[in-house]
Amino acid sequence: MRSLEEAHGSQIELQELQARTQDRDHEGGPPQELKPVDGGRDAWTMLIASLVFEALFWGFPMCFGVFQNYYSNLPEFSNDKANIALIGTLAQGIPYVGAPFSALVTKRFPKYHRLQLYIGWPMSILGLLTASFATSVNGLIGTQGVLYGVGFVTLTYPIISMINEWWVARKGMAFGLISASSGVTGAFLPFVIESLLHKYGYQITLRACAVAMVILTAPLMPLLRARLPASERAALARADWAFLKRPLFWVYGMAILFYGLGFFYPVVFLPSYAASIGITSINGAMLVAVMSVAQVLGQFAFGYLSDKNLSVSFLAIICCVAASVASLTLWGLANSIVLLALFSLIYGFFGYGFSTMRVAMGRAVSDDPSTIFSTYAIYIFFQGIGILTVSPISAVLNSTSSQLGSYAAGQYGGIVVLTSSSWVLSGTIIVMWHSYQRLLKLD
Repeated sequence: MRSLEEAHGSQIELQELQARTQDRDHEGGPPQELKPVDGGRDAWTMLIASLVFEALFWGFPMCFGVFQNYYSNLPEFSNDKANIALIGTLAQGIPYVGAPFSALVTKRFPKYHRLQLYIGWPMSILGLLTASFATSVNGLIGTQGVLYGVGFVTLTYPIISMINEWWVARKGMAFGLISASSGVTGAFLPFVIESLLHKYGYQITLRACAVAMVILTAPLMPLLRARLPASERAALARADWAFLKRPLFWVYGMAILFYGLGFFYPVVFLPSYAASIGITSINGAMLVAVMSVAQVLGQFAFGYLSDKNLSVSFLAIICCVAASVASLTLWGLANSIVLLALFSLIYGFFGYGFSTMRVAMGRAVSDDPSTIFSTYAIYIFFQGIGILTVSPISAVLNSTSSQLGSYAAGQYGGIVVLTSSSWVLSGTIIVMWHSYQRLLKLD
């Protein structure tokens, strides 16, 4: 069951923000009544606008497996295949490792949240437009990878800060929906990208995606509004960093680090794995879509459960066990579309379900509401460290996987074993911590 400290933290957080809805005098000005939290037209409008941004701007790099398979088969990129994975690794990894820095700017300068939005939004779109003119893997790395990733991490943290103000007691649900929104996009976007790539090539496809993002998100920019005045947000920015001294923070941090070391391999390589056992590219895109649908279900389910009276450690361990077993068996032994689809379903549900519990882990670490934003950003950073290792490690593993025989289609054996092992290590860290705590109580 969830600890009393975690439950108390939610109550403190709710009381603190609800207190601000009463009339107050700000620096001698007129009284100001704030909008209610956890519901109402304004809270839902802001959340829905955020869902669209997350669905498009994060959903796009999550479909990189389709690009990976396409780029790998282009003759002009044949001499640099080993670095193709780095494109998607950077587009997905920079938003993670850049999280503490973007979050720090967001917290330190609350008056400039909208400026961050108007810097990050065009930068991401520019990354896709410039990538459409790239003629080498290095060019794609710098544009579709680096420029897009930097733009997204600049864009996303003001939005996260706004959600943090509008949703308090139902924060797990709100962030679960945000996390799952990219999965909704992933249910159909891989098919769209696959079709465009084979009909028009990557240059037209990237331009079409950039134009679509402008059309779909530009009208929503005015709806991304903070709930608190800048003066109130500045007060929340003064976080208590005492949580860094608490062992539980580092326990969850190390669990997230190991989870990040293996989590993204199926996301990146599943379409290529499918092609290696004779499955068509359109069915490879279907596997990405299946995983995305499962992602939506898993992130919403575990986001909802993390708001209830269930231990976040217990939920995390369930995810680790399920994802590890599915990787080692269903993926490693898969020789048909049926087994790969089943793997995509299970891995998407439990693998992505784990990621949505970072907010609940932060609440378990500290009952100070001003620290949740900080713990969330640091945990994102830990996960990003693992993501950035995908490209170099996969290049080494692909060259040595033949030692595992026919397991995982021969070529992907090392990747499958690493994926499963990372989940085992992540769950083991949490289990060992709680076992140690119980031994101390027995003494």
